[in-house]
Amino acid sequence: MATTYETRYASSPEAVKKYDTTELRDEFLIDNLMQKGKINLTYTHYDRYIAGSAVPEGPLKLEPIDPLKAEFFLERRELGIINVGDSGSVEVDGTSYALNRKDALYVGRGAKEIVFKSDNGSTPAKFYLNSAPAHTSHPTKKVGLAEANKLELGSLETANHRTVSQMIIGGIVTTCQLQMGMTELKTGSVWNTMPAHVHDRRMEVYFYLDVPEGQSVCHFMGQPQETRHIWMQNHQAVISPPWSIHCGSGTSNYTFIWGMAGENLDYSDMDVAKITDLR
Repeated sequence: MATTYETRYASSPEAVKKYDTTELRDEFLIDNLMQKGKINLTYTHYDRYIAGSAVPEGPLKLEPIDPLKAEFFLERRELGIINVGDSGSVEVDGTSYALNRKDALYVGRGAKEIVFKSDNGSTPAKFYLNSAPAHTSHPTKKVGLAEANKLELGSLETANHRTVSQMIIGGIVTTCQLQMGMTELKTGSVWNTMPAHVHDRRMEVYFYLDVPEGQSVCHFMGQPQETRHIWMQNHQAVISPPWSIHCGSGTSNYTFIWGMAGENLDYSDMDVAKITDLR
């Protein structure tokens, strides 16, 4: 079977305080992504968000999974796609969109047939997928990395000099609630999203990439006064509840894709946690 999925349920901050390392990883880490010839999906009950991947050696069609109780995957949902592999394309109801590495595609509610393809199956495209419920339909739109809105944040002095590429976000793409983008850390910088913050009106999923072989990223989560951490490798993702901070530090520079859904589409909607207040 080309498509596999698993379901994750929401956890309260009080429960998470008691998790050991294995429980924390089982609850929040997504470590089965980017498997050749497969579509792997994780359905989380935080805002009914889906994170997953499609790595087509031959064409892969996005089929509805049982929790959706839908005739087709985007019957009541919208979809964001970012290619983190070699060149490929996504066919949406017969229209093909070419995606090079780090290009994005937004697909609106109601699109019935989504097919993932690689230009060369031996060096396939690697499509990272995020999906959220949608109440109406918006047009499908491709956003190349060069077309993204760029933010230069942080500094080398604080080891967090980074470029944020806003891709599937208001002002570039009209969506119901889904937002996606990419943050690339400069050489010599290792901290992302620092100072940390929470946004109680939205949840988030982080997907780490460009992590060099033999290196790792330590992802921090939990309430600001009760933090936890998960060590992560290349092409792994982590679910961040709305009550949790989300930041990380690597043993080298790296890239991550952020995806969000929830009540508020304002990118600056966040409650900052002072560095000196973290525990």
